[in-house]
Amino acid sequence: MSLIPADASKIDVAGATVDFFKLEKDGQSTYYFDTSKCGPPEPMVNAVSGLKLIKGTNDKLVMINHKTPGGLFAKLQDDISHEIEETPSGLVKVVFSSNNSSSADTNLQNISH
Repeated sequence: MSLIPADASKIDVAGATVDFFKLEKDGQSTYYFDTSKCGPPEPMVNAVSGLKLIKGTNDKLVMINHKTPGGLFAKLQDDISHEIEETPSGLVKVVFSSNNSSSADTNLQNISH
């Protein structure tokens, strides 16, 4: 069972090493990617590529991973928020969003993988 909606469309994302998908609903875009079968540094590389899509917007980014990306969380400031959900299959679903009311500014260019 895929955690990426079947009606999401595949898109190209600069710097990504896995497929990204986009689903538009009610004027908001949600981007999805799955790094659950990838080892370091691919989950962080792809998360940073995806975060560039949503920073400063009302869009969401959904990461499917084999574990919580704690190393990534430590590098984000409060301008990017996240919610974690464990799936029945044991994977982790992280939903990122841009906190536009924050004065912080995570520099995604300087996050090392």
